[in-house]
Amino acid sequence: QLQLVESGGGLVQPGGSLRLSCAASGFTLDDYAIGWFRQAPGKEREGVSCISQSGVTTNTADSVKGRFTVSRDNAKNTVYLQMNSLKPEDTAVYYCAATWGSYCPGPIAFRRGGMDYWGKGTLVTVSS
Repeated sequence: QLQLVESGGGLVQPGGSLRLSCAASGFTLDDYAIGWFRQAPGKEREGVSCISQSGVTTNTADSVKGRFTVSRDNAKNTVYLQMNSLKPEDTAVYYCAATWGSYCPGPIAFRRGGMDYWGKGTLVTVSS
């Protein structure tokens, strides 16, 4: 069974940092590009960023540029989302998703969530 499991969410104060992890079971992340998405209460899902099979990052949302970084450790079958300088507006459920192949989807497909497999999400709350 193919599964993606996010972890690392929680409550953090504004200006703080968190690192989310996306671990795969039942398949090897090496063969997939991985995207991070988020959905805030009452809002539509938003694409955060995507990392290709080779580690190139694309489709990074303007709202997180310079603050969030995606990385991958294929040996650990895990992808990470390092979030720094967190703001209350970053509060959301964060999801990772995988699409088979070397490259991330194009911007339009990424915004529409054009991925093959999804995790169940982890909640990040930024509040004092």
